[in-house]
Amino acid sequence: MQPNSHLNSALALLGATAIFLIDTFTPLDIAVAVLYVAVIMLSATFLSRTGLLAIAATCVFLTISSFIITHWSDLETSALIRCLVSLSAIIVTTLLALKNNQATHDLRDQAALLDLTHDAIYVRDNHDVITYWNAGAEQLYGWPREDAIGKVAIDLLKSKFPKPLAEITRDLAAEGRWQGEITHAKRDGSSVVVASRWSQQRDDKGRPVATMVTNNDITDQQLAETALHKAESELAHVTRLTTLGELMASIAHEVNQPLAAVVTNGEAALRWLKRDVPDLTEVNNSLERMISNGRRASDVIARLRALTRKTDLIRAPLDANELLEDVLLLVERELIARDVALRLDLAATPLPLLGDRVQLQQAVINLALNAVQAMSSVTDRPRTLRISTRLEQDDKAEPPQKNAIIEIADNGPGIDPAVISKLFTAFYTTKSEGMGMGLSICRSIIESHGGTIVATSELGHGATFTIHLPVREDAA
Repeated sequence: MQPNSHLNSALALLGATAIFLIDTFTPLDIAVAVLYVAVIMLSATFLSRTGLLAIAATCVFLTISSFIITHWSDLETSALIRCLVSLSAIIVTTLLALKNNQATHDLRDQAALLDLTHDAIYVRDNHDVITYWNAGAEQLYGWPREDAIGKVAIDLLKSKFPKPLAEITRDLAAEGRWQGEITHAKRDGSSVVVASRWSQQRDDKGRPVATMVTNNDITDQQLAETALHKAESELAHVTRLTTLGELMASIAHEVNQPLAAVVTNGEAALRWLKRDVPDLTEVNNSLERMISNGRRASDVIARLRALTRKTDLIRAPLDANELLEDVLLLVERELIARDVALRLDLAATPLPLLGDRVQLQQAVINLALNAVQAMSSVTDRPRTLRISTRLEQDDKAEPPQKNAIIEIADNGPGIDPAVISKLFTAFYTTKSEGMGMGLSICRSIIESHGGTIVATSELGHGATFTIHLPVREDAA
């Protein structure tokens, strides 16, 4: 027993003795024994259930003893009533104290359980004042419980929210819960990023009374995700350069063709000028063709520079059909070299997207080259690459949305069903010289744009890769 418990016990005993003496030896016509209620209430703050019952029994015994000593020889109805009132008060107070102690004990057990978790948990009232602060919060933020309780949470933690606090408060009031990522300040001044979950407690009338906040430290996780994103960007850049290496013949053709046309038209213009009567109309036409071919060569070089440049994700409005037309200029020579016919079936209307043009081009180029290479063993039928786009309504999404569908299909030997589920796994490849990263990077690019990519195949009849990208009407 602690020193304070000894002192409280002595005070309770002294109080009970004083009440007994007053009730027994003073001629007061009042229910003095009711004062035993104070002794019970005091004892309830430091005694266990058994100790409290013992004190209550002692008070009952003293009340009856005092009544017998004082009124046994001269029994009065009023004295008996006062005795019964006192006994009733003692019993009722004892029962209430036991109930309150049980509730307090349960709350302490629950609080102890919250201290066992590694999560940082605190409770704040409607004024954002902290009323509970668990051991996990102490460990995460550095403030001990006694320093945190009573402080305004947003001021103590210097919270930085992902959106205006007023919006978060409205969501919390409407749903009763909220979750998101918040940046907090620790006691030592360093920052920590937490995944925060808020749960609002309401009274019987549905009015908010408190909010429990559960926070998990995700600082290291975010750093790891940033490092992973950087590594993926580096790998995607290397893959782009590898792809461009495979396309060198096509690139040389695309650049050489307009340059050759420039030279041819320049020579023609000179011939028209050297005539006895210069034909200025033909000269003008030749110069216009020179300018057009020069711009075409410039456009090809610009696309190549964009593909080789190492940049972060840049989202901008673009059209899926125009994206494919740019890609086809780069793979056209590869189609000719491998004797592959192209069937193009583009949607009649624009398919507006919001995304990174270079990354999406990389994904489509990789899929197209894979399809062309997959048909290298086909000799009994014409090799055909089919690229199509269409608009599709997805009513299963929440909310329903429109998707731009890009399909890249070949009529090669197809893909083994046992393999098709592994195609997008990093470092898995069906090519003897492959790295196993192309399709994995394609999936990462498509998913980073909010889309999906799936592969289907029928052995002996080719494979189809289908890309779903959300249409953005505001990007039109």
